[in-house]
Amino acid sequence: MMKPALTGLLALVLFGCVPKDAKLASPPASVPVSTPPASVPAEAAPEKTAAPAVDLTPVPFETARANFVRDTSARFGIPAAEIEATLAKANFLDSVVAAMSRPAERVKPWHEYRPMFITQARIDGGRAFLAKNRAALEKVQAETGVPAEVIVAIIGVETSYGGNTGKYSVLDALYTLAFRYPRSGDPARLEREVRRELFFRDELAQLFALGREERLDITALKGSYAGAMGMGQFMPSSYRQFAVDGDGDGRRDLFNSLDDVFASIANYFVEKGGWVAGGPIAVPATLAEGREPFNPEDWTPEHSLESLAARGYSARQPVPAGATATPVSLEGSAGPQYWLGFRNYYAITRYNISKMYAMAVFQLSEAIAGRELPPA
Repeated sequence: MMKPALTGLLALVLFGCVPKDAKLASPPASVPVSTPPASVPAEAAPEKTAAPAVDLTPVPFETARANFVRDTSARFGIPAAEIEATLAKANFLDSVVAAMSRPAERVKPWHEYRPMFITQARIDGGRAFLAKNRAALEKVQAETGVPAEVIVAIIGVETSYGGNTGKYSVLDALYTLAFRYPRSGDPARLEREVRRELFFRDELAQLFALGREERLDITALKGSYAGAMGMGQFMPSSYRQFAVDGDGDGRRDLFNSLDDVFASIANYFVEKGGWVAGGPIAVPATLAEGREPFNPEDWTPEHSLESLAARGYSARQPVPAGATATPVSLEGSAGPQYWLGFRNYYAITRYNISKMYAMAVFQLSEAIAGRELPPA
């Protein structure tokens, strides 16, 4: 997954492009997430697939590092001496540990969350960015079906249109989290902490492979404190899997090539999220009086409009016949807001598994395109 010009917002979206099987990297959020009451679904919804078992036996650093060098060399065909030489330049960063250890805060309600991302300055910046890059964005839109304003909104939320792509050494950040992921000392949290460390260890390995494939000096790359890179904040594994060469120069450069950035974000939505060209993202809905909100386990849009109608939901705008959706409940300033999120809304949650993140990107894209927004 995810930061704008606000340091405190950096973490919310820095896991934007995290592999589906690695939900370990769901926010560290700019608004760090605490666990809501059982009656309310977690803001970062869990995946339905069960995670494989993980060995919780402590492994000494020297052993873990040696195993990493051996396994990464075998996995990607990179000489062990080359990996060793690069790791010798890596540093453990206390600032990364501190950032990852920040205590969780309450989940902000929608009417407090939205203003952090949807401001007049960000809307105006998005319109200017789109106007400046209209030809390239419309080319990608025509090829993939992902609207130009949605691509721009992602870049706006993730990095303030490229103004804040991260100041940390990607190598140092991943090295730190791969081998010194912070431990709380709480036995109930140990498994999650071990899984996250293993996730970052894999991302460090993926960084070595990425450097070789794209001819990148990985010791020079800068990004977020979790190792997310470029205007779209791709983690190394997502960079390798979803980045595309948009300008035809034979490289996938998410640091300097806007053509590659635009094409890669769109490709992520299509390949990972199943983006439907011309399909809706979300529409406001009403919930019949006296009916309880339906909070499904995750944001998969698998509920027919008929089944949602049986639960009291009705769309307030026309929607395609036969569409399936997920209900989305938000805490608005004037009371509960209800929405129906379709396949393209789900695709945005693949960038960051948060219903409010997806809604912020959607509404920012609407504002950039000149469409009126509902109240927060």
